[in-house]
Amino acid sequence: MRKVVFPIALVLLFSASICAQNARPVATPTPSDDGDVVKITTALIQVDVTVTDRSGKIVTDLKPEEIEIFENGEKQKITNFSFVSNLRTTDETVRKASEKPVIIPPSAIRAERVRRTIALVVDDLTLSFTSTYYVRRALKKFVDEQMQEGDLVAIIRTGAGIGALQQFTNDRRQLYAAIDKVRWNPIGTGNIGSFAPLEAKIDTGQPPREPEAGERTPEGAQREAAEFRESLFATGTLGALNYVVRGMSELPGRKSILLLSDGFKLFSEDALGFRESGRVMETLRRLVDSANRASVVIYTMDARGLEVTGLTAADDTRGRSLDEIGEEMSRRRDKLFDTQSGLQSLARQTGGISIVNSNDLSGGIRKILDDQSYYLLAYEPDDSTFDPKVSRFNKLEIKVTRPGTRVRYRSGFFGVSDEKIVRPPETPTRRLMNALTSPFAVNEISLKLNALFYDSPKEGYIIRSLVHIRAQDLKFTDEPNGDKKTIFDLIAIGFGDNGAAVDQTAKTYTLILKNEVFEKMLKTGFVYDFSIPIKKAGAYQLRVALRDHGSDKLGSANQFVEVPNLKKGRLVLSGILLENLDYADWQKRNAGQLVGRSDPLGDTSLRQFKRGTVLSYGFTIYNAKIAGNAPNLSYQTRIFREGQPIFESSTQPVPSSSNRDAKGVNLTAALALGTEMEPGDYVLQIAITDNLSKPKENTATQFVQFEIID
Repeated sequence: MRKVVFPIALVLLFSASICAQNARPVATPTPSDDGDVVKITTALIQVDVTVTDRSGKIVTDLKPEEIEIFENGEKQKITNFSFVSNLRTTDETVRKASEKPVIIPPSAIRAERVRRTIALVVDDLTLSFTSTYYVRRALKKFVDEQMQEGDLVAIIRTGAGIGALQQFTNDRRQLYAAIDKVRWNPIGTGNIGSFAPLEAKIDTGQPPREPEAGERTPEGAQREAAEFRESLFATGTLGALNYVVRGMSELPGRKSILLLSDGFKLFSEDALGFRESGRVMETLRRLVDSANRASVVIYTMDARGLEVTGLTAADDTRGRSLDEIGEEMSRRRDKLFDTQSGLQSLARQTGGISIVNSNDLSGGIRKILDDQSYYLLAYEPDDSTFDPKVSRFNKLEIKVTRPGTRVRYRSGFFGVSDEKIVRPPETPTRRLMNALTSPFAVNEISLKLNALFYDSPKEGYIIRSLVHIRAQDLKFTDEPNGDKKTIFDLIAIGFGDNGAAVDQTAKTYTLILKNEVFEKMLKTGFVYDFSIPIKKAGAYQLRVALRDHGSDKLGSANQFVEVPNLKKGRLVLSGILLENLDYADWQKRNAGQLVGRSDPLGDTSLRQFKRGTVLSYGFTIYNAKIAGNAPNLSYQTRIFREGQPIFESSTQPVPSSSNRDAKGVNLTAALALGTEMEPGDYVLQIAITDNLSKPKENTATQFVQFEIID
C-alpha cells in the first residue's frame, strides 16, 4: 500500500441546483432472538431437533411427553424443552419476477439483527460443466428473490482459497460478484456431463482373456487410480466445509450450510473390487462433530438433478459386447447411488435434509430456507459420556411418539466437552485479527471507512481508502512537557476473489500532539489515508481494524468495492468524494468567496452530515463518447432510505465547462439536505447518461452511503 494523489480536484464552485427532500417513515425490523443452539458441556447436552409431518411441514405443537432422547441406547431425562420459530411475523412484500431490483449498498449489518446465517458452498471440485451452469442460475435466483432482510450470506467455492468470514455479507453486489466467479473447475473430478462418455474399444482380433482370481487387471488398476483421486477431492471438499464451519461458529442466527455438489463416495474400491472406508469416512465424522458443536446444520443438494444412467449420444460403444455395455451402465448407477449416499449421510448426521433427483434447484433452495424452525432439547449427561478412559462417539437417537411425524436430528458428538477443547489464547494480536475478519463492525473505537475506486494516469487502477478515527475513543497519556500521547496498532487488508489478500499493511503508530492540536482532534477526529494498487478488475473488500494500547479497545470497519474493466469501453464512474458545508458557506463559495472550514477527506470518510446543510460531491466519468471535441452527458440523483427511494431529481446536463483530462470528465455538484430528513442511514445514487452511446451501454451509476445526524 502506498499513498498517491487523488485525481479528482474538488472544485470550489458548485453549479448544480439545490433540492430539498422529505424522509418517509421507516418500518422497524423484527429483532432476532436466536441464541446458541448446541451446547456440549459436562453439565448439559443441548441439541436442536426438527419435526415435520408427512408432507414436510414443520410441526409446531409437540408436547414434552411426545419426544424421547437416547444417548448410546440409554433413555435420558429431558430437562429443557422449547420451540424456536424462524417464521416471520410480518408479511413480506413479494416482488414480481419482471421487476428488476435496484441494487444499492445495504446499511451496516448488526449481529442482533441477523436471523439466518447461510453459507452456500459450491463444490467446484466435483461439479460437472453442465451442473455448474444450473448452480449459477439457482444462486442468482436466490439472491434476486429468496434472500431476505436479516440474512447473512456467503457464496464460497471449495476449489478456491477459502476466506470464510471475509465472505459473509448482506450486500447483494458482493454476492453477485461471487456468483460470477463460479465456473467449471477443469482440475476437479467433474466431467462435461455427469458421467465420462464411453470410448470405442480397440478390437485386437484376439479373444478376450478371462482374468485369474486375484489378478489386478489394467482396467481395475485404472479404476483404482480414479477412485483414489476422487477420494482426495472428497476429503478436500469436506475439509473446506470444516473450515467454513469453524468460521461460522461465532456467528449469530440460525446457521446453515448448503452444499451444492455432484456428490462424493464414502467408500473407495480397489482394483480387485474390495470396498474400504478410509480418509473420507474419518474426515466426514470430524466434520459432523465440528458442525454439531458449532450449531451448524448442513443441507446438501445434488446439482446433477434427475440423472439418466443409460446410454447417451456421447457414448461410443464400438468394440464392446452387450454384457460389457450393461456392466458399464451398472457402474454408472452404482456411482450415482454412492455419491448421493455421501450427500445424504452428511445432511442426516447434522440435522439437515438432502435434495437429490430434482431438476428444480431453486425450489430446493427455497425448501431448505423454509426449514429453519426447531425444538430445543437438553439433558444432563452421566459420567460415562465424558469418560477420559473411553474415547468414543456418543450416538444420539431421538424419537417422536406422535403418529405421522418425521424427526431429524444430529447424529451425536465425541466424548469431549466444549470446556476441554483447547483453543488458541486470546492474545491482543488474535483479538485484532478476529475484529478484522468479523462481518460485523467492532465499535469500541469508532472507525468509518470509505473506499473509492479511480483510474490514475500513472498508477493505473487504485482503491483509495479513507479511515476516520474518533480520537475521543483513544486513551491519551500526558507527556512531561504537557503534550498528549497515544499508541495504537492498525492493520488494513484488501481481499480479492474468495478471500485472497491482494495487499496489506500492519503498523504500530505513536501520536504525540500539542495541546491545541489535541483539543481540535478530539472534536473532529482524524483520517488515516492509504491506497491499494489493483492489477486487474474485479470485486474487492477492504477491511481495517485498530487496537488502542492504552485501553485495549478495538475498532473495525469494512467495505465492498467493485473495480470495473475500463478496457471494455463501457461508461464507468469513479468513487465519490464528499464535502459538507453550511448553506451560508456554500453560497459564499458559489459566489467565488473563500470559505474557512473545508475538510473533504474527513467528510468523505466520516460521512455524517447535519440536516439543512449542503452535500457537495465530485467524481470522474470514464469512457464518455466524444463528438465535436466534447461529450454529451446528463446526470440524475436519487436518495434512498432503507432501500426505498425518498427523493429523485430531474435530469440535468453535465456542464460543458466540467474539467476534462486524459482519463475522463470530472464533475462536481451539490445537494441540499432537507431540514425534515430523519436521523439515520441514507444512500446517494448518481446516474450518468451518455447521450452519444447505444441505449444498452449509455448509463452508469455510483452510490455512496451517508448518515444524517442531529
